[in-house]
Amino acid sequence: MAIVLAAMSGGVDSSVTAALMKEAGHDVIGATMSVFSGDASTKGSVHGCYGPEEQDDITDARKVADAIRIPFHVLDLRDKYRREVLDYTCNEYFSGRTPNPCVRCNRTIKFDAFVSEVRSAGIEFDYLAMGHYVRVEHDEPSGRYLLKKARDKNKDQTYFLHLLSQQQLGICIFPLGDYTKEEVRKKANDLGLDVADKAESQNFISGGYSLLFDQQPEEGPILDKEGNVLGRHKGIPFYTIGQRRGLGIVAETPLYVTGIDSEKNAVYVGPKDELLSDELTATDLNWIAVDHLTEPIQVKAKIRYRHTPADALLTPEVGSRVRVKFEKPQMSITPGQAVVFYIGDNVLGGGTIERRAST
Repeated sequence: MAIVLAAMSGGVDSSVTAALMKEAGHDVIGATMSVFSGDASTKGSVHGCYGPEEQDDITDARKVADAIRIPFHVLDLRDKYRREVLDYTCNEYFSGRTPNPCVRCNRTIKFDAFVSEVRSAGIEFDYLAMGHYVRVEHDEPSGRYLLKKARDKNKDQTYFLHLLSQQQLGICIFPLGDYTKEEVRKKANDLGLDVADKAESQNFISGGYSLLFDQQPEEGPILDKEGNVLGRHKGIPFYTIGQRRGLGIVAETPLYVTGIDSEKNAVYVGPKDELLSDELTATDLNWIAVDHLTEPIQVKAKIRYRHTPADALLTPEVGSRVRVKFEKPQMSITPGQAVVFYIGDNVLGGGTIERRAST
């Protein structure tokens, strides 16, 4: 029997994870983190991971812990979350990039600062149980921990965990990797948990991303690729590659955001075909199935969470970068977003999109 720390968010997935660990005979400790440091009046219409609804989630998590009879702790990570996630996200937007705060949070907060804070509080444990839909296996020949897609491909969350280190993967248990979402809700109902039918968080921030900005974004020009001024934007943090709505431009054909230049404070727009690109470079790389990449390799590359992985040639370059050449042009490759590389169900590794090349 092991001592398992169950990270509990107050949702159905983490609640069932804790219950499954208890059923398996482990000594389970429940814990959650408090990260919201904003104004309680900012409650939005959509529940977010970061928002004043946090207290409701903590209450739900505590009720589940009481129901399955495990101890429960709340850790204060507000300062670290603001520095590592909120400030990072804000800076990326003002730099004209579109970040993925969930990827950042997983590596620096949920699987790092949270674990350190628990241990600093004197709470000892052997493994960390998380409610993500992924699978982890130890590969004996290579001695590496492999991150693999979940059985429920519609819920697979490997995209969000591709930056985890071997050390982090080595202490993790993901029991939901072999379940479907429907099976998880049924399990929660069978256990009589109040969160069985609780809706999932649908956004990063409750109340909108603009709550991140301590400074007012400056307006600037909206240009076409020839440099002609077509309109004015409200501030580059409010725009992302592929965006169509909210441009305020009347044109014969639909226009989309095709580029953002933070130095010029300019947003570029164009027709849909200008969003197509068959190549990108990525940096901030993390390798999971291998120690590092030494030669070109064929992979499936995923440029957004809901993007269908596409055939591509992955080639290492100098400066800890890789070049990704797609067999077919992809739509709306976005600097700042994550790109994850797969071979079958295994995550080879991933990184952050640095730039895209035009077709």
